[in-house]
Amino acid sequence: MISHIQHHFSDGVYAKETHIPAGQVLIQHKHKFSHLSILASGSIEILIDGKRQIVHAPACLTIEAYKHHGVKSLTDVVWYCIHATECTDADEIDEVLIVPSNNVQAHKMALCLKES
Repeated sequence: MISHIQHHFSDGVYAKETHIPAGQVLIQHKHKFSHLSILASGSIEILIDGKRQIVHAPACLTIEAYKHHGVKSLTDVVWYCIHATECTDADEIDEVLIVPSNNVQAHKMALCLKES
């Protein structure tokens, strides 16, 4: 269970702040544009298009556009996704930034992260 999500908006920039409890698997999605992901605290295992990596905070990663990605929190984590966008509506932001999901690919990624 994700304990907390907060949306932050500024001129042309959006940041999604997510607090993730240890052991949680988040199957992400593909974004229409490349963006930065900042691991502010904790440790994760990230899977990006089949490539697995362990990352410890503090760390800044570039997630390229159209790369399917998922995260497994190894500890309690604070994670930020930073996007360039003019959208300032929390109810519309996912529609602006996210590619429609592929449930088969997401399920395969979830199984892969849970097995590790």
